[in-house]
Amino acid sequence: MKHICVIGTGYVGLVNGTCFADLGNSVVTVDIDQAKIDALNNGEMPIYEPGLREVVERNVAAGRLRFTTSYEEGLKDAEFVFICVGTPEGDNGEAELKYVRAAAATIAKTMTRSLVIINKSTVPIGTGDLVANVIRNNQPTPIKFGVVSCPEFLREGSAVQDFVVPDRTVLGSTPEDQWAAEAVAQLYLPLRAPIMMTDLRTAEMIKYASNAFLATRLSFINEIANICERLGADVIEVARGMGFDKRIGHHFLQPGVGYGGSCFPKDVKALTYMAEEAGAHPQLLNSVTEINDFQRKRVADKLHELLGDVDGKTIALLETSANRRHWTLLRT
Repeated sequence: MKHICVIGTGYVGLVNGTCFADLGNSVVTVDIDQAKIDALNNGEMPIYEPGLREVVERNVAAGRLRFTTSYEEGLKDAEFVFICVGTPEGDNGEAELKYVRAAAATIAKTMTRSLVIINKSTVPIGTGDLVANVIRNNQPTPIKFGVVSCPEFLREGSAVQDFVVPDRTVLGSTPEDQWAAEAVAQLYLPLRAPIMMTDLRTAEMIKYASNAFLATRLSFINEIANICERLGADVIEVARGMGFDKRIGHHFLQPGVGYGGSCFPKDVKALTYMAEEAGAHPQLLNSVTEINDFQRKRVADKLHELLGDVDGKTIALLETSANRRHWTLLRT
């Protein structure tokens, strides 16, 4: 059993902390939002995720999972600290790191023993170095620590399953912190998934590149859908035919109104911003965002084409997929 502290009770923090507790570890989850901690201690979930409530309740009852606003309580026995705070989109598309900086500074001022500090949040390339510098500069007295990048790959709606049966675990560190990465690898060994060890910046980039690639597939099939509509082809069958090619596959080839959610828009913009700041020319990333924005406008344009004036009308949208059908009502 290892002692783990998780900073943040959002989507990433709550799922990871709870699942690590379910593996038999002792986990304390810290959040500065008192209302959120009070709710969790009263058995109320801040998010809905299939299976999560049951896992939380099981591990709280077993004494393996606790929630607090106190960094002192969270770090008291901790050997590993996961930073799972938000990185919202900034004014220019960049990822805002104020919560990461604040968490790192507070960890530095509170820690009393050697720690392995893991960046789990989706963070810009170079954040591992930033966190190490923030901790080093805020320690009252020098205490050994290591920083590891371990990006998350959880999908909303299947996050618990994604933790338990991951495609891979990516761990990045500097050569000096290799010991820390190897220690984190031991935490993930029970999951029996491939573990990829790399440097800090490569690990951080793997997360952004993965999400950008999936967003690219969605923008691609939406552009194909628009062309099919003009030429009289059936894009559903086109995507199906493409998917049988083992080099392509069926995933993320469902045409629709474009990608959304909490990750793809933010991560594509953040990667575009980083590329431009580094003097690169992210032509494809810019096109992915442009196509996605255009696809949303096409829905409104098609409604006007079919219905004319939509003011005051109630419009039902039927979302269908291989395993889901859902009605949404829009009132204008």
